[in-house]
Amino acid sequence: MAENKIIAQGNPEFDWDALANEGYSQAQHAEYVDTYGETLTSINEKEVIKGTVVAITDREVVVNIGYKSEGVIPINEFRYNQDLKVGDEVVVFVESQEDRNGQLVVSHKTARMHHAWDRVNEVLKTGEVITGHVKCRTKGGLIVDVFGIEAFLPGSQIDVKPIRDYDMYVGKDMEFRVVKINQEFRNVVVSHKALIEAELEEQKKQIISGLEKGQVLEGTVKNITSYGVFIDLGGVDGLVHITDLSWGRVNHPEEIVQLDQKLNVVILDFDDDKKRIALGLKQLQAHPWDALDENMNVGDTVKGKVVVLADYGAFVEIAPGVEGLIHVSEMSWSQHLRTAQDFLTVGDEVEAVVLTLDREERKMSLGIKQLMPDPWEEIQNRYPVESKHKAKVRNFTNFGVFVELEEGVDGLIHISDLSWQKKIKHPSEFCKVGEEMEVVVLEIDQENRRISLGHKQLEENPWDVFETIFGEGSVHQGTIVEQKDKSGIVSLPYGVEGICPAKHMRKEDGSNAKVEEQLDFKVIEFNKDAKKIVVSHLRTFEEGEDKPTTKKSSGKAGGGSTSKAISDVNKGSEKSTLGDLDALAALKEKMEGK
Repeated sequence: MAENKIIAQGNPEFDWDALANEGYSQAQHAEYVDTYGETLTSINEKEVIKGTVVAITDREVVVNIGYKSEGVIPINEFRYNQDLKVGDEVVVFVESQEDRNGQLVVSHKTARMHHAWDRVNEVLKTGEVITGHVKCRTKGGLIVDVFGIEAFLPGSQIDVKPIRDYDMYVGKDMEFRVVKINQEFRNVVVSHKALIEAELEEQKKQIISGLEKGQVLEGTVKNITSYGVFIDLGGVDGLVHITDLSWGRVNHPEEIVQLDQKLNVVILDFDDDKKRIALGLKQLQAHPWDALDENMNVGDTVKGKVVVLADYGAFVEIAPGVEGLIHVSEMSWSQHLRTAQDFLTVGDEVEAVVLTLDREERKMSLGIKQLMPDPWEEIQNRYPVESKHKAKVRNFTNFGVFVELEEGVDGLIHISDLSWQKKIKHPSEFCKVGEEMEVVVLEIDQENRRISLGHKQLEENPWDVFETIFGEGSVHQGTIVEQKDKSGIVSLPYGVEGICPAKHMRKEDGSNAKVEEQLDFKVIEFNKDAKKIVVSHLRTFEEGEDKPTTKKSSGKAGGGSTSKAISDVNKGSEKSTLGDLDALAALKEKMEGK
């Protein structure tokens, strides 16, 4: 044979076929080839057929498909099947009957793909439950190997409850149901949630049929919101409102429960269809009021923490779940309108006195001003009548000024007690809020907590002096400073102003007096209470009995103007300074001495 190879190398025309058929005729060789061909399986390229594993190495799996050559497949195409052994039947896809080396080219992975695609289309129609292997995590879900196809498992289809850690499922085998196939892009979507929902639906029917108010069930915290907690009762969801989580104040449910926490709850209520179920957690615990000290009574001092503030007051927790209300009126002896925020803040530790206690209604009212001395208890000793004090203007009314003598002690200055001289229409004309002014105590009503104060009483009433000076019939020199409705406003001595009616403005020569003329005037009316002086120039040279009148019903000409003029004089009296009161007082003493 070696000799023939040497000859062949030196002879390019060497007949290899003759060598191959050595010992056989041409006809015999052809017959043997046909006989061998009949023993081989007829295969076509691009089709899926079955084969038998004949050998397994570290890198390859050899598969016999009954063809003249065996297929060699990389072992990683079988990594899903850790139990593969010689003799197992597998499917392969014929890529090519011969490559350039004459070797059969097959693929187990491609065969599985073809087989799997037919299979998933079939299970989509039948709804069959299949098993797949979770390969890895991807955006929005997981990649699952199903029959060799990479299918997508959305995060929302993993479980009926929200999943926060997808990685915990990677590497696991799970059951699925095919829910969607895109034929054009060959995409497959599977769901594990669909299987759970089917089971839960059956459980839900059983649970709902047996629901009763007062029933205690075990559940799992499914979702936490600002207003409450959703509890999974095994396929049926119920809500524990935030007010039913604890007997105490709860700012947010996360203070009480955590996600996935298992706990017992009681059924409080549900609608006719049992689709909305109200649950309670605090109802499984004894009410804190039941454990409240039996010896606690009205008048006792308690300690607590401010848990809620409102404009009208503060809620103070004196024990877990036991609260009392301190109304804003019980925070200070002051009567000024304020809000609770002016006195307390949430979290403050306070002492308070129990004012009311109703164990049946589970209500309690508290006070903190009671821990301080009541400023009205010895009010007459500290503010005796006619004593003088300084006070702060707090607010106005149409009838007077409210002032604060001290915290919790307010007094009223009536508008008529503000000034001897000025006729004040509204207190804001006389003073401003926040100003400090001197006052005199006029009257005290301790029972009703009222003090009447005065400001004008700090000075002597100048009209007592004027009464002795400007008596009716007395004559004084004056100057007409203004004319209103033909009546004249006359400036008299000591800064006093009087009114001269129009008919009394006539002079001796028959003409009427004019503004800035200085003349003698006779007092024809003096009214101390009304602080009004009516004068006449006419009566200084002509006798008469008539006196001016302020009645509006008078039909005499000028009656209305006289009334208005007198009113104007009263307005004008605001301009009087009466700065020479000392001189008046001296004059009065001199006159009384006579």
